[in-house]
Amino acid sequence: MDKHDNLQPLVQLEQHNIALLFANYLATLGIAAKVVSETKQTHMVYCQPDKISQAKAEFDIFIKTPFDKKYQQAAWQHGETVAINSNDLTLLASFKENFFAHAGITTLLVFALCWLVFIGSNLGWGQSIFNQLQFYPRLSIDGFLAEPWRILGPVFFHFSWLHIVFNTMWWWQLGGSIEKVLGKGTLINLLLISAIFSNLGQFFVSGANFGGLSGVVYALVGFVWWYGYLAPEKGLSLSKPIIGFLLFWLLLGFVDVLPVNIANTAHLLGLISGCLLAVFSVKLSRNS
Repeated sequence: MDKHDNLQPLVQLEQHNIALLFANYLATLGIAAKVVSETKQTHMVYCQPDKISQAKAEFDIFIKTPFDKKYQQAAWQHGETVAINSNDLTLLASFKENFFAHAGITTLLVFALCWLVFIGSNLGWGQSIFNQLQFYPRLSIDGFLAEPWRILGPVFFHFSWLHIVFNTMWWWQLGGSIEKVLGKGTLINLLLISAIFSNLGQFFVSGANFGGLSGVVYALVGFVWWYGYLAPEKGLSLSKPIIGFLLFWLLLGFVDVLPVNIANTAHLLGLISGCLLAVFSVKLSRNS
């Protein structure tokens, strides 16, 4: 049987030359790979199943610098010359391909909504938008029934460029991974539960003048951290240095040494809710 007969799909690219270059590079690493052109604009790279994790890691490096000489050299070693230039894969096209490949529809919708709100706020509608999304000035059943969106609203409003870039970057990274591995239902539940708990907690501590996706982001951190620990076979994980950095950032907020106002309670409750939801999700999946 030919070694290429049982290959699995790895990644789909628009440029045939780029796909071929990467397949040739995998071959020099001892990873069986081939390119199948499904249409004129879609080319699938296949690789051997037992090396798919290594191949994915190599692709993440490759797609950032596909013009590197080592990839062209790999093509020569494999007996092919693959000519590529800046027209084959621009930086923008590379970014777009990676951005959409990593994120599902839920991840992208929340990402887009946060940025639409932020752009609108910077075009002069900041106060009116905040008034519409602000948490309830006073908690009541009547208030919730009249304006139910306010229980989630603050997570979509950000106060600065640093605030929104930090939050949406981590939302895209962690939310995209969760949605790809466990589905949009899990990500939606995480968003709703962590947003409600972190918003309620922050309201009781500091009132209704807060906003940002940070509590939800910390819920994603806690979820990926504990899900990766309890069910490593699923492939969700965060490195220890990153976890350490985010926990240290959380601690700095509580000791009040940062030059910006931090919704510390929202962060902490988000982290706790994410950890608990991970434990619950793993137990539920194993019981079923």
